[in-house]
Amino acid sequence: MKRIAAILGIFLICAGPAAGGDTSSSAASPTTVIQQGQASVYSDKFQGRPTASGELHDQNALTAASRNLPLGATAMVTNLENGRSVEVEITDRGPYTRGRVIDLSKRAAATLGIRGGTARVRVETHAGDQPTQDLQDQVAALVARGAAKSDAKTSAQERH
Repeated sequence: MKRIAAILGIFLICAGPAAGGDTSSSAASPTTVIQQGQASVYSDKFQGRPTASGELHDQNALTAASRNLPLGATAMVTNLENGRSVEVEITDRGPYTRGRVIDLSKRAAATLGIRGGTARVRVETHAGDQPTQDLQDQVAALVARGAAKSDAKTSAQERH
């Protein structure tokens, strides 16, 4: 059980909100900068396929995929190379390429001036939509509780 707890702990550290990009927050504004990193554009092969939210992917919609923003959240994405911004709805999970923080629909990418490939972006979201440390804390507490129960069970078995 200790080995499982250690592996899960390492996973949580690696899969945290900072994975793939810089994470910072600003409590002074109504939006919070949550990530800066590379944005990529959805491949045409995903057109019409179901997303994690259950919607079909539409390259002409202003949508995006994020590994750690809640599905249905809205995010403001700004191209750091030209200053253009667009608001997108998070409808899917991804990107799964190391170093990328968001996958954009073709329309969202075009609005930002991204014609292909990647661009350096800042992702901002409303305070209620941002991922919280609370979920990671809850998982860590469950793992710790499970490890404690396992240790207690082992101790009880040793006494008998």
